[in-house]
Amino acid sequence: MKIAIGSDHAALIEKNAVAAFLKELGHDVQDHGTHSAESCDYPDYAKAVASAVAQGEAEFGVLLCGTGIGVSIAANKVKGVRAALLAESFSARMSKEHNDANVICFGARVTGLELIKDCITAYLAASHGGAGNEKHERRVAKIMSIES
Repeated sequence: MKIAIGSDHAALIEKNAVAAFLKELGHDVQDHGTHSAESCDYPDYAKAVASAVAQGEAEFGVLLCGTGIGVSIAANKVKGVRAALLAESFSARMSKEHNDANVICFGARVTGLELIKDCITAYLAASHGGAGNEKHERRVAKIMSIES
């Protein structure tokens, strides 16, 4: 599976660890940065990852920043993206099953690395219930029809 990943400086260590974890699981990881601990702007990396997902260059994306809030807000500005801020595995599973999230976001300063890995594992094990559950498909379609 092709997975796009990105972070700002606040989550560089965690991003690199998550990328290594995903590679160990056999996934093709596209690292969109940052690659430095120097202060940088999270919207740049959120846009890069979200755009890769929206354009079909990656099957889903993982974004990290200090709290995860900024990258999730920025990623959701990209048409076709459904980004979910996660902090525990139940929501990770539900983000896929019910909302068909295609970008998952984490806060490195508020969610530990092992919990982030647990969330990713839960997300990867889940599948969107749209085909077997029309209400979720209908709701995702309504989300996608919202325009600003």
